[in-house]
Amino acid sequence: MSATAPSHTSPTSSSTSQTRPRIVIAGAGPAAQALVRQLARTPFAGGITVLSNRDDAPAELVELAALPQVSVRFGQPASFIDPASRRVTTADGLEFSYDQLVIATGSAPAAAPVEGAGRCLNYSTIDDANGLGEAVKDVTRVLGRRPLGILVGTGSAAGQAEAVLRARGVRPVRTSLRPASVVPTLAGSALPAAGIVFEDGSSMSADLVVLAEERVARDGLAATAGLKTGPRGGIVIGQDFRTSVPGIWALGDAAAIDGVRLGLLVASASAAAVCASQLLQATLGDPLADAA
Repeated sequence: MSATAPSHTSPTSSSTSQTRPRIVIAGAGPAAQALVRQLARTPFAGGITVLSNRDDAPAELVELAALPQVSVRFGQPASFIDPASRRVTTADGLEFSYDQLVIATGSAPAAAPVEGAGRCLNYSTIDDANGLGEAVKDVTRVLGRRPLGILVGTGSAAGQAEAVLRARGVRPVRTSLRPASVVPTLAGSALPAAGIVFEDGSSMSADLVVLAEERVARDGLAATAGLKTGPRGGIVIGQDFRTSVPGIWALGDAAAIDGVRLGLLVASASAAAVCASQLLQATLGDPLADAA
């Protein structure tokens, strides 16, 4: 795991930097982590630098940082891209040269958190389906009956969450009206939430509450490089995950296809597998990519 400041290496500073391909990943969430794991399984022998906006070192990132070709830079979010010189600069002014850059900065809630949101289950991408299903299984076991659930949200995320809930036996009541707060259960209860309260004082009671609210892509980094973004946000990509600027790719919820967040279209592991293959073709050539 790299914790020291990197040297400001230019693309032509040495024969090693000329021949050893460099992939920089801006972001360290599930999509970025999945991509690193996929690249580690391929013949890619270059360097992989992950720029994380987190100051802490979660176990999953420490595990990836232990790989010989991977450097994780904690607390160093990418802030500026110079596509002409293929350099990315962090918020602290550190510069990293790249052959291929992947933006995987994810998404953020469109609105401020609901009071007591920590008691709720959440659904924002397809990757949340398994976790939601397991949580429902636990609630069902505690209750000994079919749970009643409140689903807050509209759009694709809420639709997917409703399908997961119904498949797990939950009776979902869906509301598009945003609550003011979440009602906790009585002390000692194994269930996290007992319902929601709206601004006018009205309320709804249930065995669980699921938030599947609107999210917006963290695509601000794209503007610094002149990348094309969608009218509702999100870095526009093709089926091969390439953006509108050569050498720059986007993955996860920062990306969008036909105006829809990528996280709502494909699981991060599946997307990362395809993106890794495309990166191999771009950096090592088709024969090695086919061998992967």
